[in-house]
Amino acid sequence: MSGSQVPVAADLAATDDIGWAVRLLAATPTHEHRDPELLRRWARAADAFGSALAPVACDARIVERDGGLELGLLARYTSRPPTVELYTDTIDLAERVVDARGWRDWYPPGSVRAAALAHEAVHVHLHHGPAKSALKRALGHSALRLGRLRVSGHVAGAEEVAAHAYARTVCGLGRSPLLLTAALAAETESGTAPGTTPSPARDARREN
Repeated sequence: MSGSQVPVAADLAATDDIGWAVRLLAATPTHEHRDPELLRRWARAADAFGSALAPVACDARIVERDGGLELGLLARYTSRPPTVELYTDTIDLAERVVDARGWRDWYPPGSVRAAALAHEAVHVHLHHGPAKSALKRALGHSALRLGRLRVSGHVAGAEEVAAHAYARTVCGLGRSPLLLTAALAAETESGTAPGTTPSPARDARREN
């Protein structure tokens, strides 16, 4: 989808939050040939799940550093020891992109950092608690059926969608951070040609 043409190069906001969530899922390995309507159902379910999560505290150590632009990261969680790394150079670029595109009403000053931290906090929450199983049930994807027994399956990328929806909700954003990561991809990916719509950028890689 990274080469889909749009009428105006800068009008990434014409795609709504669910649309960007569908693009994220479609760009995730194992989903290349999935029915678009199935991806949309999963996107809606994951978005609703993340939006409904109660606020989650971040108990990990928080470290701020440069180097995110080279890595293509806004933030990253590592588990040994539990640490959330926030990349200030990428966050600063994201704030400039917000101003340049006129999105300040959606992303108030300081909200990029807050959303990145919230995003990582909910990943930790999903990784270590029962919420991960609850997300699987909400998605309704069956990995195995034996009579009445149904084993919920993993949907790659759904946790990302849920984390973005959570960050949007708890930070009071007007749009999902997925839109902002797509704009960052347009700024930083050398292969993005003018007049094309990029897939949402990954804002984190996790080492668990």
